[in-house]
Amino acid sequence: MGTGVRIAMVAGEASGDLLASHLIASLKAKLPGAQFYGIGGPKMEGQGFESWYPLEKLAVRGYVEVLRQYREISGIRSALKKRLLGDRPDVFIGVDAPDFNLGLEHSLKARGIPCVHYVSPSIWAWRGKRIHKIGASVSHVLSLFPFEPALYEKEGIPVTYVGHPLADVLPLEDGRSSARTLLELSPQRPVFALLPGSRQSELGFMADTFIATAMEIHRKLPEALFLVPLATRETRMQFEEALYRCQARELPLRMLFGHSHEAMMAADVVLVASGTATLEAALLKRPMVIAYKMAPMSYRIMRRMGYLPYVGLPNILANKFVVPEFLQDDASPENLAQAMLNLFSDKESCERIQQVFHGIHLQLRQNTAEKAAAKIIEMLPAGAGDAAVAA
Repeated sequence: MGTGVRIAMVAGEASGDLLASHLIASLKAKLPGAQFYGIGGPKMEGQGFESWYPLEKLAVRGYVEVLRQYREISGIRSALKKRLLGDRPDVFIGVDAPDFNLGLEHSLKARGIPCVHYVSPSIWAWRGKRIHKIGASVSHVLSLFPFEPALYEKEGIPVTYVGHPLADVLPLEDGRSSARTLLELSPQRPVFALLPGSRQSELGFMADTFIATAMEIHRKLPEALFLVPLATRETRMQFEEALYRCQARELPLRMLFGHSHEAMMAADVVLVASGTATLEAALLKRPMVIAYKMAPMSYRIMRRMGYLPYVGLPNILANKFVVPEFLQDDASPENLAQAMLNLFSDKESCERIQQVFHGIHLQLRQNTAEKAAAKIIEMLPAGAGDAAVAA
């Protein structure tokens, strides 16, 4: 099996691009000659994926923000559905992006195309009713977190726990000293990493708050250095504009192009916007403060839908408040700076946090891409790409 196998995929943001690139690499090893196409990012393209639309078109968060771009996103989904139904893949893999993918998967599954959803939508957080839509839309769910399968099994939805690929690729041991050497930082200097989000829409809400927090910390701890890894030229320019707007050009701050893992590893404490970066910080064993802001209307809708007590993945996985999190108006520079400085000065708390994160890392380290690839190959229709077999 391999030659002639055709696999369609859609990833909707940077984290999905990373997950999908690992999966493609594992599938290629077992299915030489397979074709991969749909919507993806640069990491997927680096594995030979053919992207028909830019991933950034789908990377929109929040109800109000999505509504603004609904027509364009809806048009892309309609065109993609028509193309995939006209030239059918052997399997479709929706990588996260449930608001885009579930509707597409529903149409494809109804026409007999097996649909795998890789990354369980966050039904456990605030959209429990969504599970019925998932059951109608997908053939199989590949879940990244160990508490998720029971939720699907209860509803009779096929599911496999595959762990999280970041747990496979990030080191179990603390890399703080090597990261400081790499970034030419003194071992003694107080260092804080600021990760205000990977999307321009997130930076729009978070950049000024993160900069004001750094200014507050610097006022109380003048020797502190701030590292800000930014993923794209656009987000770097956006952050530079915020520095100018906040009159913070003299802040001892170093912007990095990428290198988010090194910035987090080198830091004493990380300030991070809620999302996958919180999991990365946990797997790198860094004490953190989680902050998030969005459009007020989006936040009100989400609050009414009934969130878990926590929004940060480290707290959700531990099922307790391990690290502080501040949402919306509570995410003030004063609150964030105080929480950061409290962690910085409390070494015992930091050690306890790191022990919890080590346990989470072991639990999530499952050789994810191999497990996911094996399940997807099981789901290929009989005779798909029979010309070559590579197990």
